[in-house]
Amino acid sequence: MRDAYVVGAGQSRYGAFPDESYRSLFTTAYEAAMTEADLDAAAVDEAVVGTLGVGGRQIGLSGPAVTEHVGLHGVPCTRVENACAAGGYAVRSAVQAVKSGMADVVVAGGFEVMTDLSGDVSKYWLGVSGETEWERLTGTTFSGVYAQMASAYLDAYDASPDHFSKVAVKNHANGAKNPKAHLGFECSLDDARSAPMVAEPLNLYHCCPTTDGAAVVVVASADVAASCDHAVRVAGVGAASERVGLFQRDSYTSIASSRRAAEAAYEMAGIDAADIDVAEVHDCFAIAELLAYEDLGFCDPGEAPRLIDDGVTELDGELPVNPSGGLKSKGHPIGATGTGQVVELFDQLTERAGDRQVSGADIGLAHNVGGSGGATVVHVLEGGASP
Repeated sequence: MRDAYVVGAGQSRYGAFPDESYRSLFTTAYEAAMTEADLDAAAVDEAVVGTLGVGGRQIGLSGPAVTEHVGLHGVPCTRVENACAAGGYAVRSAVQAVKSGMADVVVAGGFEVMTDLSGDVSKYWLGVSGETEWERLTGTTFSGVYAQMASAYLDAYDASPDHFSKVAVKNHANGAKNPKAHLGFECSLDDARSAPMVAEPLNLYHCCPTTDGAAVVVVASADVAASCDHAVRVAGVGAASERVGLFQRDSYTSIASSRRAAEAAYEMAGIDAADIDVAEVHDCFAIAELLAYEDLGFCDPGEAPRLIDDGVTELDGELPVNPSGGLKSKGHPIGATGTGQVVELFDQLTERAGDRQVSGADIGLAHNVGGSGGATVVHVLEGGASP
């Protein structure tokens, strides 16, 4: 198969935008990505758009609804829905199209409008990212599912809720350096410890916000990438699924789809976890980031608290995780989240991340989870690999 490169990346601000539509948010991200790639609509062979369809009211044909709006008339467009992993799977589909030779330039994007809904309706939509019949319809919320995972982790290992709070403090410190972050402010450990309880043991600061936003990357063949100012090689891709319902799984303290997706991505890239310089992981809840450390091979089971205690995953640590602020601070517009992770890695690997730049980063990893682990996709990106 051919190599595939990310040659352009852009995103809107993440936040609550009552005066914006899903089309205008997507347009902002698309124009930034295409400007960076120095390509126009005539060069695009295909488009893939990830969205759950929470807000904006356009569920059917929501992909073509945004691509025609930005001028991609007649370009085939596929909408991808894989819960919170929709954007990451959109990028994967774009990579597959380029690597197979079916396309030379593919626009991969994601968007979501979530703040035009009431709290109850938003909880409903988030709930259906889990097992509908036996979780949502029996009263379990999305935060409730992750609270069960958090409780199991605290019971199994030498960990405390303070470790969840330390994740929040780290990610808010990073997000405060990101002008596009939804919650771009720092918080203290006392703030994160004392926040109102949402689903014990998870409090408000252990949970990501509901967010509006869009993100777009341009994936291209080596021939196209050779003429672009910046090109980051997609060295590895891995994806896996898992039982959707938490109650159906063998373990509450590991997400098997994350492990399998990471193993496949590492194998394709010819690396292992120790080679990763910077990572964007799916921290919809603080426990999810700790699980990701272990599932992605950054440490052994039960060792994630040590990484956060020792500052390993800080911006200036041995393995910076979520320099963007992660879902916790940057925000979580469901369909845009996985694509936005790749946008951050593109900026990191081309050394344009500003105050949150990770020094000497050559290999980055993006980890995007759907629901509580029903689907996961992992991308390994390599900077400095000229086509």
